[in-house]
Amino acid sequence: MRLLWDASDEFLDYLLHVRGYSEQTVITYRVALNQMLESANLIHHDDTYTLDILPLRLNISTNHKKTITKKLSAVRSFVEYLNKQRDMPITIKGDSSIKTPQTLPKPIEEDYIAEVLSIANTQEKLLISIIYGLGLRISEVSSLRLDMIDKKWIRVDGKGGKSRQLPLLPYIHKQIDSYIKQHHPKVYLFEKGKSPMNSNQLRYIISRLFASIGIKATPHQLRHSFATDLLHHGANIADVSRLLGHSSMTTTQIYTKLATTKKLEEYTKAHPLM
Repeated sequence: MRLLWDASDEFLDYLLHVRGYSEQTVITYRVALNQMLESANLIHHDDTYTLDILPLRLNISTNHKKTITKKLSAVRSFVEYLNKQRDMPITIKGDSSIKTPQTLPKPIEEDYIAEVLSIANTQEKLLISIIYGLGLRISEVSSLRLDMIDKKWIRVDGKGGKSRQLPLLPYIHKQIDSYIKQHHPKVYLFEKGKSPMNSNQLRYIISRLFASIGIKATPHQLRHSFATDLLHHGANIADVSRLLGHSSMTTTQIYTKLATTKKLEEYTKAHPLM
């Protein structure tokens, strides 16, 4: 990336002294390029380069549309300069649009999750731990069979018939063992009679338990909490995306804002000036 940092300085001088851009415009370009260079990846293959700006797209996805347009325009102009003025064969990757939902999911505070786990029975504790510990959808929990679980891994049948393998935390594996010894399920992990418990039955167990401590919560919020807390504690967004079973990482990127907001809240609570 050092190569691009040096080239960006030359590009900005070119805009100012050759193209006659105003100083304010050049400053705007500098801010955009610096932000890109701090997060983008430069891939060198044979005699060509690929500039992956997806990390930049994720970082600025919540900006105003005009701001996004200006920043991307600066990046595209820079790449065009590299191709034409410096004879550097380079293309852009990750330049497609990214849509962000208008409303963000609300994760459940870790303290509340710990509180319900402390009062939960064996079944309730396992149900919450599987969703919060593995990030599963409630429909995926409902379809979990005993033959999909071993000591270190668990296989999940996700949306669109796509399966994924998830690492099984030792803590959750111990809970599964205790639960099986107590409830003796035959085929599915969570059963009622001879059938698997459906999503509504599992959802009711969770909402009832959280309601007992005065909290309104859903299984989907537990899944959001899984993603947000992982990112908050430094997990890679690509890894979190695979764990969640998202078909595209752009779906996962909404949680980066949640994790950032959480860090800001902790800072405002902890700082002595607050």
